[in-house]
Amino acid sequence: DQVPHVELTREIARRFNMFYGGKHGVFPEPQPLLTPTPKLPGTDGRKMSKSYGNTVMPTDPEPVVRQKLKTMVTDPARVRRTDPGNPDVCPVGDLHKIFSDPPTLAKVDQGCRSAGIGCIECKGWAADALVHVLNPMQERRRKYEQNPKLAWEVIEAGGAKARKICDSTMSDVRGSMNL
Repeated sequence: DQVPHVELTREIARRFNMFYGGKHGVFPEPQPLLTPTPKLPGTDGRKMSKSYGNTVMPTDPEPVVRQKLKTMVTDPARVRRTDPGNPDVCPVGDLHKIFSDPPTLAKVDQGCRSAGIGCIECKGWAADALVHVLNPMQERRRKYEQNPKLAWEVIEAGGAKARKICDSTMSDVRGSMNL
């Protein structure tokens, strides 16, 4: 849903470059960065959103993540354990596409389509993958929670780096506008 914002920024960069950019332009045109999966599914199958109350939060501890995924909706056509499923229409399958490694994806695809695995097992594998991604982030977060001074140092260093880049860019802008 950010592509319209990127397109607006592209238009502003094009217009500025057309009026003031000279041969090479001042601003590069930003390109959208899109993932293979356009939206992260929530536990109810809709787009994940705090307002829907269907989120898995990055701060959720492992037992909470596993509990939330246990109740997640699956392929609506798969009523019984013996019914073959389709991971392409299953929200849990979408989570696998984002977080699971290729061998797990292959197991999910084959097992779901052949009814060789149940949805509970599939959700467990999705939880494993999600926990594997979240744990390092949560460990880094704990480090900064325990020592907020470190967090401020990172923020200040990032601000200094951004100011340096901004100053250089604004110098180019002022020069191109003869200000």
